Amino acid sequence: MSQSPTQQSEIKYGERHIAAGQLVTFPNPREGRRYHINITLPEFTCKCPFSGYPDFATIYINYVPNELVVELKALKLYINGFRDRYISHEESVNQILDDFVAACDPLEVTVKGDFSPRGNVHTVIEVGHRK
Repeated sequence: MSQSPTQQSEIKYGERHIAAGQLVTFPNPREGRRYHINITLPEFTCKCPFSGYPDFATIYINYVPNELVVELKALKLYINGFRDRYISHEESVNQILDDFVAACDPLEVTVKGDFSPRGNVHTVIEVGHRK
């Protein structure tokens, strides 16, 4: 069954949520206690700014929260917002770190992008921030 041109150009609900993808936070329920939160996002995609080919990675975020904690669904939608962006491995991981720090001001955070091999090259980018 084919769709009409109107149906094809209609923005899907998931695309609307991804487009609005902002990092949402909530108060740390154990502020004052030092603990680690480890998040794995295995379906990261972006596009190579040179070839236009898709790049795939697993993003690891490990942080010690301060006053705020990042809400996981919002983080997922934020990460999905990279899928159509032309951005290098290095810039994408650094951008995630910058946005994460701006959103929740953690005591410390490490963001690691483990990019799938392409053309016999495997890249891992790791950046960190500490107060």
